[in-house]
Amino acid sequence: MINEVFMPALSSTMTEGKIVSWEKAPGDKVEKGETVVVVESDKADMDVESFYEGYLATILVQAGEAAPVGAAIALLAETEAEIEQAKQQGANLSNKSAQPAAAPQSTPSPAPEPAMATAGAPASRQNGRTVASPRAKKLAKEYKVDLATLSGSGPFGRIVAEDVEAAAGKAPAATATPAQPTVAAPPRIPTQAVPPAASGDVVPFNTLQNAVVRNMVASLQVPIFHVGYTITTDQLDKLYKQIKSKGVTMTALLAKAVALTLQKHPLLNASCVDGGIQHHGNINIAVAVAMGDGGLITPVLQNADQMDIYSLSRTWKDLVERARVKQLQPAEYNSGTFTLSNLGMYGVDSFDAILPPGQGSILAIGGAKNQVVATDDGMMGVRRQMRVNITCDHRIIYGADAAAFLQDLAKLIETDAQSLTM
Repeated sequence: MINEVFMPALSSTMTEGKIVSWEKAPGDKVEKGETVVVVESDKADMDVESFYEGYLATILVQAGEAAPVGAAIALLAETEAEIEQAKQQGANLSNKSAQPAAAPQSTPSPAPEPAMATAGAPASRQNGRTVASPRAKKLAKEYKVDLATLSGSGPFGRIVAEDVEAAAGKAPAATATPAQPTVAAPPRIPTQAVPPAASGDVVPFNTLQNAVVRNMVASLQVPIFHVGYTITTDQLDKLYKQIKSKGVTMTALLAKAVALTLQKHPLLNASCVDGGIQHHGNINIAVAVAMGDGGLITPVLQNADQMDIYSLSRTWKDLVERARVKQLQPAEYNSGTFTLSNLGMYGVDSFDAILPPGQGSILAIGGAKNQVVATDDGMMGVRRQMRVNITCDHRIIYGADAAAFLQDLAKLIETDAQSLTM
């Protein structure tokens, strides 16, 4: 039997994917649950694993090339005897796709059960199969551990060797073979810029940039308004100096302040859906991060109002590190209910942010600077102040709602910053 390997949909907004690397070569044996290919979705690189045992007969979409979601990217032969037949079938598919009459973006007809599973789902929930690394399977047999009873701690819920060793009460040996990296391709944080294009050249959007373009165009369909507010940050700056040596970041402090304020203003944490207002049970703060190779991503601090500032800072550091190498799971960048965009670190005084699709508000944060102001006693003094501007969906949020939110946020930062550490 010959199975087509389809380009998986790794997120709800994904329309096509790019092959980062093939982990198997044509003719290689493929085990059930083994990673075969790494696919670049809108904003992350994700492992794609096989549902079946067999042989990777032929690759239809090479590394570096893209294909629409649902398109065949390889053929998997069940037996070695079927490899040649699969190669011929692959050649026919390639010839058909090369014909200009074909519509590359059309929705494919219903296909048999795909031969691949994305690694984004929990290990025990991929079509009822337990997904584990080859070494984990080997150790499970050796230690007589039932993989179905384990929860995976590896990337995207995969069961790894350490999970099996922990279940068997075995400490990892010092000479144990190191775990294989989840991504075959090296991290693609460009330390050197891509050579500049010649004057007049058109440089195509990459996958991440295309996703940003789609989101920004969709945002233009929403009626929005902006409200600005000036916040004195003396207390916040003092607190930051006291605790930054413990790993606390200013981003975490601002996210915590916003999350606590959203508890009092749930409407600012809501979003507009067909027929009404979607009130979210969690306060998930997304923070815009520029990517080195173009585009941006918004890692999400989930339940930010419930985390202490030290855990929040550690989580943020981990999210940013994995975002830079495109290893975030979809829920870690598309589950935000409120977004922060901080250009203050670049010396920007004030700006307006574009509302992300599916959210009701985004807060643009400018840099804090010393300002000469009139004090309460009628004298002149110097205070550090920053300008924030909120962009809101006017279908569900009105000016008074946004103003009240900003007023309470300023009150928290100006008079009760110490509460952010509690």
